[in-house]
Amino acid sequence: MRLAAVASLLLALAGCQTNGADTTGGVVRTNEPSKGDVTSFGDAFDGLKTVSNVEYYASDQAVAEAKNQFRAENYGNAGALFFKATQLAPNDGGAWMGLAASCDRIHRFDLADRAYSRAFRLVGASPEYYNNVGYSYLLRGKLQDARSNFLKAYELAPNDPTVANNLKLLSSSVQNIER
Repeated sequence: MRLAAVASLLLALAGCQTNGADTTGGVVRTNEPSKGDVTSFGDAFDGLKTVSNVEYYASDQAVAEAKNQFRAENYGNAGALFFKATQLAPNDGGAWMGLAASCDRIHRFDLADRAYSRAFRLVGASPEYYNNVGYSYLLRGKLQDARSNFLKAYELAPNDPTVANNLKLLSSSVQNIER
């Protein structure tokens, strides 16, 4: 019985061998069609776009769902979806900012700091970045650090209502601080 199984396996493997002739000339094919290639419908590739020009990426859906969860104040779910988006698209600065903000809201400031660090490398010194970092420090009770980040955001975007509201929130926090 075993001998028959081994013999049939060897016969099947013998059919998989090639004659060693390289029919591609050592060229590795990409997803770009060559001149003269046709689609499976017999049409030419002329005018067709390949996947390199797509406008939708797999992380888009995760980011959209994460933003909905964040707006609904489901910060744990939002964080999980933003994390998924960062895994699908590691260079998506918006996903890293969302992950950091979600971590702030569940008081995982260690993870928020790591996400903000990665976001800064991707989005740079933007008003949104400084505003979010300032809000993170506000949640932690580090009011001086919050103020310096809010002021940096205000310098970059003086007409941004979110930054102005956060500066007002900070001033009310300073007035109502318990000692």
